[in-house]
Amino acid sequence: MMLENKVAVVTGSGRGIGRGIALALAREGAKLVVNDIGCDINGRGGEDDPAAQVCREIEALGGNAVPNYDSVADFNAAGSIINAAVSAFGRIDILVNNAGIVRDRSIGKMTEEDFDAVLAVHLKGTFNCGRHALPLMKEQGFGRIINITSSAGLRGNFGQSNYGAAKAGIMGLTRVWAVEMEGRGVTINAMAPAGITRMTGTIPGMDPDNPPPEMDPELNGPMVAYLASDAAGQVNGQVFGRRGYGYTIFQQPKPVAMLFKDGGMSASEIAANFDTVFGEHMQPPGIPALRKKKA
Repeated sequence: MMLENKVAVVTGSGRGIGRGIALALAREGAKLVVNDIGCDINGRGGEDDPAAQVCREIEALGGNAVPNYDSVADFNAAGSIINAAVSAFGRIDILVNNAGIVRDRSIGKMTEEDFDAVLAVHLKGTFNCGRHALPLMKEQGFGRIINITSSAGLRGNFGQSNYGAAKAGIMGLTRVWAVEMEGRGVTINAMAPAGITRMTGTIPGMDPDNPPPEMDPELNGPMVAYLASDAAGQVNGQVFGRRGYGYTIFQQPKPVAMLFKDGGMSASEIAANFDTVFGEHMQPPGIPALRKKKA
């Protein structure tokens, strides 16, 4: 088992993609803190106790897990999530920042509260948990953080100004932390998972009651388990994804063309040369599969 004797925290792991990741880590031998506040996808109200349910699933596999109900959006509460791992199992080796909510609305209808609430959970929540976990990982000379991003942040998606901005910000955090932790035995990577869940079920064309097999959220878990292992020590600052039954790696942003004139250019000179130099490199925004459905 690739994660034997490792201790992991997976935020938002009571259902969906987070649950699949937690089970995958447990199957590889990790001890788990299953964090989930048990709310609906808007971050409001409460339901049954999904964290305890996943812990029972892990125990049925022969694993060891404890539930946690703190909110990642609160800095001190996020510290309690990490401390739960240390208290229960003596250390923290792996952190998967997965917790999230959605409040999808077009920009003309999105409220400030809609925007702030989503960034508080996704972006600030990722920072909060990482801020508490990274010093401990650095001190012990080992750590793995996998931040969950999204194609909405990589490419854009209608009605998701808040979610897309948060997920793009998470990529920035991933790369900064990867630079800061380089050479210290701690790696930080990101993954844009796929799967039909309660959250993606709100997107037009997605049917959470009849998902195709290749959209099973549990298919994301093996890649996260690998990135969390000793075997992935050479992998740092990368963004991965999943498409159907395959895994992908995203190209890092880099210049692909240059419009240049010694001494600088006027706006009219740029206009005269823009299409010739940049035209073939421009790409349509949005997630290709969803653009086709919209069309």
